[in-house]
Amino acid sequence: MKKLSALLLVALNFINPLLSHEADAVITQTAKTFVLSNAQVTATVDRKSGDLVSMTYHGLELMGHGRGHPAGYWEQDPSHSAHLLSTVSIDPASNGGERAEISIKGTSDGSVALGAGPGGSTFCDIELRYGLGRQDSGVYAYAIYTHLSTYPATQIGESRFGVKLNSRVFDWLSIDKDRNKLMLAPEDWAKGTQLNMKEARMINTGIYKGQVEHKYDYSALQYTIPAFGWSSTTQHIGFWFINPSMEFLSGGPTKVELTGHLDLTDTADPTLLDYWRGTHYGGSVLTLKAGEVWSKVVGPIFLYCNHADTPQAMWQDALNQAKQESTHWPYAWVKNVDYPNAAERSTVTGHVIIKDPQAPDLKPNHMYVGLSAPDWISNSKSYRGGNTQIPVTWQTDAKYYQFWSTADTEGNFTLSKVRAGHYTLHAISDGVLGEYARADIIIKPGEVLNLGDIVWAPVRYGKQLWDIGIANRSAIEFAHGNDYWHWGLYLKYPEWFPEDVHYIVGQSNFFKDWNFEHVPHASSNDGSGRAHGDATPWTITFNLKDEPKGKAILRLAIVGVGTRFIDVTVNGNKAGQVNNLVPNSVIHRDGIQGSWVEKDINFAASLMHAGNNTLTLTIPAGSVTSGIEYDYLRLELDESAKP
Repeated sequence: MKKLSALLLVALNFINPLLSHEADAVITQTAKTFVLSNAQVTATVDRKSGDLVSMTYHGLELMGHGRGHPAGYWEQDPSHSAHLLSTVSIDPASNGGERAEISIKGTSDGSVALGAGPGGSTFCDIELRYGLGRQDSGVYAYAIYTHLSTYPATQIGESRFGVKLNSRVFDWLSIDKDRNKLMLAPEDWAKGTQLNMKEARMINTGIYKGQVEHKYDYSALQYTIPAFGWSSTTQHIGFWFINPSMEFLSGGPTKVELTGHLDLTDTADPTLLDYWRGTHYGGSVLTLKAGEVWSKVVGPIFLYCNHADTPQAMWQDALNQAKQESTHWPYAWVKNVDYPNAAERSTVTGHVIIKDPQAPDLKPNHMYVGLSAPDWISNSKSYRGGNTQIPVTWQTDAKYYQFWSTADTEGNFTLSKVRAGHYTLHAISDGVLGEYARADIIIKPGEVLNLGDIVWAPVRYGKQLWDIGIANRSAIEFAHGNDYWHWGLYLKYPEWFPEDVHYIVGQSNFFKDWNFEHVPHASSNDGSGRAHGDATPWTITFNLKDEPKGKAILRLAIVGVGTRFIDVTVNGNKAGQVNNLVPNSVIHRDGIQGSWVEKDINFAASLMHAGNNTLTLTIPAGSVTSGIEYDYLRLELDESAKP
């Protein structure tokens, strides 16, 4: 009877707003909180921290209040400011209840660092805003970071908007087609056994008994998930993050980040994260010089609520809502910040033509074209206490805005709603090693700029002798790469390739004969992931018709780095070493791609000969996660070069 009454109450909560008149957006204030509400949603915001301490949908509490930082929060908040100001930034009384918005702003004055937690603090002003319209089935959240000319050098570390949700309500997580499932119960996580990292536990009870739960198994390409979130199989409601635009996110269209998971505490609250300055899989950078004038608007992000019979229906509705939100971007109601309106935004078009004499039939395939800030140099403090200069490209930039879209199969592209400014144009395409870049693109407010035909001549150092894989900034095409998002696949390598990889050019198939991870070969394994492995050689056998001359260039495109170096030998002779590798944690975080880099090894062609040759890539002994994920490998021969 109690269960029936509860179901009836939920049903009435959904029906009542439909039977009554549509409720206006309203703001209610107390000494400690702002409350924004309409017929569907009520959101309570702390007037000091800017935390979203409560959010209800048709009367049902969505936020969780377990251990750790509860409910909704920004990574850095303004609460430590000596000049904290909480105000109504859009008063619904002035617009007939159409829209409400509140603001919590803290100023640094260049002397007080704001924010704390994993992301650290910063000498920037921080303003947090939450908005709600009369018809909105959810709340808009956005943050404004500002560094004034009187402020000292500083940085913004890891930064995100996150929520801890009600574990008694939400039980289904939807990220993409591969991570879309009923999750384990919080008590099953609490009873699990920790493995090689705190984020991974062997589950000992419940429906996933005998499997490993790892929060990084839900990481995804941010550009491919416009709506992701949690839903309830019992209450039939959903809660979703929607990014109406990707312009404020870091790292461009190849950036992988955490998305959602169960919180690591034993209460295991359903968690959702929207990283705008991501630190995982090759982190992004945001440093500011003393006296530098800078501001960035992060969001608005839409915290969308819905209801339907199934998680699939709710997720599809959220994806449809994301399309609608993108058409409304930029939102006309965002005022008094550096957020150009639609009339001030520009459109950039063009046509990329790939011209590669060694691949005359090459056409654009899943080509991304984008505008980013020109490359810049970050002056950061090193772990040894000194300063180090780090070159920042679109892959690692979180400081500026980026605008990307996919071109059609002929290379035609349109970039819309672009902010005015100074940019570099980039293009990357599956099947093409490297990228196209054109600097000094000046975008004026409100213009339509046609860049015309853009000829991309991919870099070649010589005649191609062979290649392995597909240049696509991912290892997904290699053996087991299409099923990568599971903890501990590095432990299966000795089972999959007991004699290691022996690849024969012209005979082997990289889809099944080249593993997606080149990791140390463990001779023993206790299942915990703490094993070490031996130095692991992978051999490539290839045939040359004629005696080679000149210089050979081994081009290695790499997307996952967990080792210090790779030794390269040709026919048993040392050809060189790939070093200065920057770890990006792709392998131990169960990823398929991270920050991309090309590393080339030049060696005398005389190390090779007519007939069969063997090139060997060896990674050193170490942890089973201290390996390499290759994107693509190519051997070229420059016959005109001196040996």
